[in-house]
Amino acid sequence: MGRWICCLCSRVADPLMLLLVLALSCNPSTAATASPSVSHIKPSYSFGRTFLGLDKCNACIGTSICKKFFKEEIRFDTWLSSHLKLPPSYLLSYSGNYTDDAKSWRLVDITRLTSKYQHDRADKHICTSLLKTKTCSLERALRRTQRFQKWLRAKRLTPDLVQGLSSPMLRCPSQRLLDRIVRRYAEVPDAGSIYMDHLTDRDKLRLLYTLSVNSHPILLQIFPDVEGWPFPRYLGSCGRLVVSASTRPLRDFYGAAPEVAADLALQLLAVLRSMGTNDLNYFFYFTHVDAGTFGVFSNGHLFIRDASTLGIIDKEEGSQLIDGQQEYKDIFSCLTVDCQSAFVSCDSIREKHSLVMVCQELLPKLLTGKFPPPVQGKIDSFLQHCSGGLSDGQGVNEAIAELAEILKPLRSCDSRFAYRYPDCKYSDKY
Repeated sequence: MGRWICCLCSRVADPLMLLLVLALSCNPSTAATASPSVSHIKPSYSFGRTFLGLDKCNACIGTSICKKFFKEEIRFDTWLSSHLKLPPSYLLSYSGNYTDDAKSWRLVDITRLTSKYQHDRADKHICTSLLKTKTCSLERALRRTQRFQKWLRAKRLTPDLVQGLSSPMLRCPSQRLLDRIVRRYAEVPDAGSIYMDHLTDRDKLRLLYTLSVNSHPILLQIFPDVEGWPFPRYLGSCGRLVVSASTRPLRDFYGAAPEVAADLALQLLAVLRSMGTNDLNYFFYFTHVDAGTFGVFSNGHLFIRDASTLGIIDKEEGSQLIDGQQEYKDIFSCLTVDCQSAFVSCDSIREKHSLVMVCQELLPKLLTGKFPPPVQGKIDSFLQHCSGGLSDGQGVNEAIAELAEILKPLRSCDSRFAYRYPDCKYSDKY
């Protein structure tokens, strides 16, 4: 009887009558045995190609991590809500979660190389400048350029192929640096070769596009954290989004406790020292620093969070371009900057350049008003002297050592500093 009434339930047209019959007469256990089990349907996360920037490939960064997105092994924080909606596309960066086994998750940063507005403006500029239309195939337009045709014919990435690009990393390029880019470009299978034979036409366009827009992901690839370089780990790209290990910007620590501020300032000085003196004889310098340039991992370790304003001078080979060659400009020179902006002369860069900028922009916000008067007075005096450019001829290493000696006694050794704890308990280094 119950089974007959349950069958009748599916045929009742009146919704109220249907509810009444179900409430009075359907035996749940009988119905369950009579009906086949319905498999749970997993919600589908819809990625628009526009959101990822895949619709613009191969004028994009790469596709090495797209599978992670589509397999839901990379999730935006907003996906943890009940609505499972993608975040707004106009944001420059997003906090996300990454997994390799679907069980353990870790935080990652998902970023655009520039804002969507700037990307859209650059795309429009490509079409109007090269094809005289409002919309076009970006790949087709860029392939027709003189620069890319030279890239297609080239066996090796040479200084003339990157001349005039706006990236600070390429203002003073050496052949050794360019070979390192090709050999370690992570968006293609590793060939370990300085020659571009393993790069397809598509790969060459993606590499050229990335170098033209923002060299940040390239720096993360060619100077990886596993080799001791102060950058977050590069995990991959999809369209125009880059995924890397997560850090909190330094601005979040401006109000930190004195011992935390002292520790971060010491790490900042150590990073600046390594930028000028390292085993590979590359000199790194900043063209700009702000509160988002540096970041801090969950273990308290400080890294360079945004490498887009880093320039590199090869102390071993020197620059392969003279300043006159730097002035060459084309569509690739103008994707994110004003084409009229002047290049900085390689000869004008000084070793103290980055330290002075950090003394002016970051250290005062981190260290001012944190310590007892005698110590605070020494710090303030140093920062004032440093901000003025170290005019008495004091070297960068000497200046860094002077401030470090003031700060070392101010830091503590406890679990808040996991990157050096408990080692600091048994070492005179700390």
